[in-house]
Amino acid sequence: MDLRTDLDFFKLLTGSYARLVGAELVAGHQRAEDAAAWLYHDAPFGLLAHNTAEDPVFVYGNRRAQTLFGYDWDELTALASRLSAEAPERRERQAFLDQVTRDGFVTGYRGVRIAKSGKRFWIERATVWQLIDEHGTLRGQAAMIPQTTSLLE
Repeated sequence: MDLRTDLDFFKLLTGSYARLVGAELVAGHQRAEDAAAWLYHDAPFGLLAHNTAEDPVFVYGNRRAQTLFGYDWDELTALASRLSAEAPERRERQAFLDQVTRDGFVTGYRGVRIAKSGKRFWIERATVWQLIDEHGTLRGQAAMIPQTTSLLE
Protein backbone atom coordinates (compact mmCIF):
# COMPACT_ATOMS: atom_id res chain seq x y z
CA MET A 1 0.00 0.00 0.00
CA ASP A 2 1.32 3.45 -0.93
CA LEU A 3 1.00 5.70 2.11
CA ARG A 4 2.43 8.92 0.61
CA THR A 5 -0.89 10.78 0.75
CA ASP A 6 -3.16 8.06 2.17
CA LEU A 7 -5.77 9.81 4.32
CA ASP A 8 -6.10 7.03 6.88
CA PHE A 9 -2.35 6.98 7.44
CA PHE A 10 -2.27 10.79 7.53
CA LYS A 11 -4.94 10.71 10.27
CA LEU A 12 -2.88 8.12 12.18
CA LEU A 13 0.24 10.32 11.98
CA THR A 14 -1.46 13.58 12.88
CA GLY A 15 -4.01 12.16 15.32
CA SER A 16 -1.48 10.25 17.39
CA TYR A 17 0.84 13.28 17.38
CA ALA A 18 -1.95 15.56 18.62
CA ARG A 19 -3.08 13.10 21.33
CA LEU A 20 0.42 12.38 22.66
CA VAL A 21 2.34 15.61 22.09
CA GLY A 22 -0.59 17.99 22.50
CA ALA A 23 0.16 20.00 19.36
CA GLU A 24 -0.78 20.01 15.71
CA LEU A 25 1.65 18.41 13.26
CA VAL A 26 -0.02 20.13 10.30
CA ALA A 27 -1.94 23.37 10.62
CA GLY A 28 -3.54 25.79 8.20
CA HIS A 29 -5.21 23.39 5.79
CA GLN A 30 -8.98 23.06 5.70
CA ARG A 31 -9.07 19.85 3.67
CA ALA A 32 -7.33 16.68 4.86
CA GLU A 33 -6.35 15.89 1.26
CA ASP A 34 -4.46 19.20 0.99
CA ALA A 35 -2.79 18.70 4.37
CA ALA A 36 -1.68 15.15 3.49
CA ALA A 37 -0.23 16.35 0.18
CA TRP A 38 1.57 19.24 1.91
CA LEU A 39 3.02 16.89 4.55
CA TYR A 40 4.43 14.57 1.92
CA HIS A 41 5.53 17.05 -0.76
CA ASP A 42 6.25 20.38 0.92
CA ALA A 43 6.77 20.08 4.69
CA PRO A 44 10.01 21.82 5.73
CA PHE A 45 10.79 19.01 8.19
CA GLY A 46 11.62 15.38 7.64
CA LEU A 47 8.98 12.88 8.69
CA LEU A 48 9.60 9.14 8.94
CA ALA A 49 7.49 6.28 10.24
CA HIS A 50 8.22 2.62 10.75
CA ASN A 51 5.97 -0.34 11.41
CA THR A 52 5.81 -2.76 14.35
CA ALA A 53 7.70 -5.65 12.73
CA GLU A 54 10.33 -7.41 14.83
CA ASP A 55 12.90 -5.54 12.71
CA PRO A 56 10.85 -2.41 11.90
CA VAL A 57 10.83 -1.16 8.30
CA PHE A 58 10.08 2.38 7.22
CA VAL A 59 6.56 2.65 5.81
CA TYR A 60 6.63 6.40 5.25
CA GLY A 61 9.18 9.07 4.53
CA ASN A 62 8.18 12.45 3.18
CA ARG A 63 10.17 14.18 0.45
CA ARG A 64 12.29 16.08 2.97
CA ALA A 65 13.24 12.81 4.70
CA GLN A 66 14.05 11.22 1.35
CA THR A 67 16.36 14.13 0.56
CA LEU A 68 18.04 13.95 3.98
CA PHE A 69 18.71 10.22 3.78
CA GLY A 70 19.28 10.00 0.00
CA TYR A 71 16.70 7.30 -0.70
CA ASP A 72 13.73 7.45 -3.04
CA TRP A 73 10.31 6.28 -1.84
CA ASP A 74 10.73 2.65 -2.95
CA GLU A 75 14.19 2.33 -1.39
CA LEU A 76 13.20 4.02 1.86
CA THR A 77 10.06 1.95 2.35
CA ALA A 78 12.09 -1.25 1.98
CA LEU A 79 14.73 -0.16 4.53
CA ALA A 80 14.92 -1.49 8.07
CA SER A 81 14.79 1.64 10.20
CA ARG A 82 17.80 0.54 12.29
CA LEU A 83 19.93 1.02 9.15
CA SER A 84 19.39 4.78 9.36
CA ALA A 85 22.02 4.73 12.11
CA GLU A 86 25.50 3.22 11.93
CA ALA A 87 26.16 0.09 14.01
CA PRO A 88 27.90 1.96 16.87
CA GLU A 89 24.90 4.33 17.12
CA ARG A 90 22.25 1.60 17.03
CA ARG A 91 22.43 0.74 20.75
CA GLU A 92 21.86 4.39 21.66
CA ARG A 93 19.07 4.62 19.08
CA GLN A 94 17.36 1.52 20.48
CA ALA A 95 17.57 2.85 24.06
CA PHE A 96 15.92 6.03 22.84
CA LEU A 97 13.15 4.12 21.05
CA ASP A 98 12.57 2.09 24.21
CA GLN A 99 12.05 5.42 26.05
CA VAL A 100 9.50 6.45 23.39
CA THR A 101 7.69 3.13 23.93
CA ARG A 102 7.61 3.73 27.67
CA ASP A 103 6.64 7.43 27.62
CA GLY A 104 4.60 7.69 24.39
CA PHE A 105 6.78 10.42 22.88
CA VAL A 106 10.06 12.24 23.36
CA THR A 107 11.01 15.69 22.11
CA GLY A 108 14.38 17.34 21.69
CA TYR A 109 16.17 14.21 20.50
CA ARG A 110 19.61 14.53 18.91
CA GLY A 111 21.44 11.65 17.26
CA VAL A 112 23.80 10.73 14.44
CA ARG A 113 22.25 9.23 11.32
CA ILE A 114 23.70 7.98 8.06
CA ALA A 115 22.54 8.65 4.51
CA LYS A 116 22.60 6.14 1.67
CA SER A 117 25.81 7.82 0.44
CA GLY A 118 27.54 7.12 3.76
CA LYS A 119 27.40 10.77 4.81
CA ARG A 120 26.82 11.07 8.54
CA PHE A 121 24.75 13.90 10.01
CA TRP A 122 23.05 14.98 13.23
CA ILE A 123 19.30 15.03 13.48
CA GLU A 124 18.40 17.83 15.88
CA ARG A 125 15.36 18.63 18.03
CA ALA A 126 13.50 15.59 16.74
CA THR A 127 10.18 14.47 18.17
CA VAL A 128 9.49 10.75 18.10
CA TRP A 129 6.11 9.33 19.04
CA GLN A 130 4.08 6.17 19.10
CA LEU A 131 1.65 5.71 16.23
CA ILE A 132 -1.44 4.68 18.16
CA ASP A 133 -4.74 4.59 16.33
CA GLU A 134 -8.08 5.76 17.71
CA HIS A 135 -8.73 2.21 19.05
CA GLY A 136 -5.50 2.19 21.07
CA THR A 137 -3.64 -0.18 18.72
CA LEU A 138 0.07 0.45 18.28
CA ARG A 139 0.89 0.77 14.57
CA GLY A 140 4.54 1.87 14.79
CA GLN A 141 6.60 4.93 15.61
CA ALA A 142 7.17 8.20 13.77
CA ALA A 143 9.85 10.89 13.88
CA MET A 144 9.61 14.54 12.94
CA ILE A 145 13.06 15.99 12.15
CA PRO A 146 12.99 19.80 12.06
CA GLN A 147 16.73 20.33 11.82
CA THR A 148 19.92 18.58 10.73
CA THR A 149 23.57 19.50 10.97
CA SER A 150 26.43 18.10 8.92
CA LEU A 151 28.86 16.04 10.89
CA LEU A 152 32.41 17.31 10.49
CA GLU A 153 34.66 14.32 10.02
